[in-house]
Amino acid sequence: MELTLSFYLASILAILLTGISKSGFGGGLGVMAVPIMSLHVAPQFAAAVMMPILLVMDILIVWRYRQTWDWSIVFGLLPAALIGLFLGSITFQHMDVDFIRLLIGLLAIFFVLQFFASRRAGCIFGVTHRPVVWGLGLLSGFASFVAHAGGPPVKGYLLDQKLQKTWFVGTNTVFFFSLNLIKTIAYGATGTLSASSMVTSACLAPVLFVGVFLGTRLHSLVNQDVFVKIVYGFLALAAAKLLSDSVPALLP
Repeated sequence: MELTLSFYLASILAILLTGISKSGFGGGLGVMAVPIMSLHVAPQFAAAVMMPILLVMDILIVWRYRQTWDWSIVFGLLPAALIGLFLGSITFQHMDVDFIRLLIGLLAIFFVLQFFASRRAGCIFGVTHRPVVWGLGLLSGFASFVAHAGGPPVKGYLLDQKLQKTWFVGTNTVFFFSLNLIKTIAYGATGTLSASSMVTSACLAPVLFVGVFLGTRLHSLVNQDVFVKIVYGFLALAAAKLLSDSVPALLP
């Protein structure tokens, strides 16, 4: 596959946005990476290129935020998320990916609306019941495999837990590092990762270090209230992207 300058420029933008949002604010813009790159290559190739980059990002961010995560939250979500990954892997060829994007987009909007309603009315939904937490974990793992859109369910849950900003990023990163490690193995086993995609990932790898550095710097500069508003803003952008991709495709 011959890769153009336009592809590399788009990929640099996608990786920078992903690195900044993941390391500074727990993600949110990563959902845009594969669509941006897919303007120039097949979506499967774009996803394969991003997979090792995401894994290295997670390793760097886990180290940066080491010991600042809540294991009870991670272990509360992870078992169901792993089941979701497995279900996604065996049903991937038969699922309507656009329907999954629509579902995740609507869920993200729900969390954003809940935030504004709670600020106005002084109440909050309270995502604490174990079946609800398991459902969010299952949905995150499933959507992560079939549509690379597992972030909104988990971010909505973490925001509901009122974590301090550094613990929010640390907990989010440990959770998705676990998922991305297993996804990388699954991608390799299914042949999604290729020599060509790995070489391309290696060529683009320096950009991820810049994105992670910029994100961690921004994280230290913003206060807690601004941080929460930024994360909800990213969640709203992710919802808009998911809905704009899925709704036209589902309409007759």
